Amino acid sequence: PLVQSGGGLVQTGGSLRISCAASGFRIGDHAMGWFRQAPGKEREGVSCSETSTGTTYYEPSVKGRFTVSSDTAENTVFLQMNDLRPEDTAIYYCGVSTVICRSYNQPTSSQYDHWGQGTQVTVSS
Repeated sequence: PLVQSGGGLVQTGGSLRISCAASGFRIGDHAMGWFRQAPGKEREGVSCSETSTGTTYYEPSVKGRFTVSSDTAENTVFLQMNDLRPEDTAIYYCGVSTVICRSYNQPTSSQYDHWGQGTQVTVSS
């Protein structure tokens, strides 16, 4: 399973971090993705990363503002979000997939095997 923590409410330009703690598998052996879902919208990819290769792909609107990192000793992946905007408001999910990363949204959401419980991020204007 994946257990998320962090997130919350912040003003425009602020920062938040979400943690995704994994158990039952090693994050270094799989693709780890972050997705988000805003009210009334479909779940969209934010990033896909592979610790083993050091590769991370970012959705264009978050590139340069969001950073994915990991702590293999803690088996945890982090999403650091800086310079947040109101349009970043969504529920954020981490996921694990056996399909390798080819883009920020590949694997597609249907190709992820397990998801975290979701974390609300709200950015006020």
